Amino acid sequence: MTGTRGWYAVDRIEGDRVVLIGDDDPRPVELPAASLPFPLREAMVLAVPLDAHGCPQWGRAKRDEAEERRRLDEGKARIERLRLRDPGGDIST
Repeated sequence: MTGTRGWYAVDRIEGDRVVLIGDDDPRPVELPAASLPFPLREAMVLAVPLDAHGCPQWGRAKRDEAEERRRLDEGKARIERLRLRDPGGDIST
């Protein structure tokens, strides 16, 4: 797996801990914020190199602003599509 990377989004920051959600694993990853090489904020997307065993190398993570924008745009488009399908008004059963 050398040369591959994992994608993680910053879900939340709790004091000196950060909770990340990986694209390939639904289980949250919690670790000290200091184990990453730069200050974090919620919704950041990180490209994290993986070692030969597939373990994330947190100290070599890089922020990917283009991927952040792509995901944000995709989310906005999804909300707009849902909004267009919503007839509005009260829910009736």
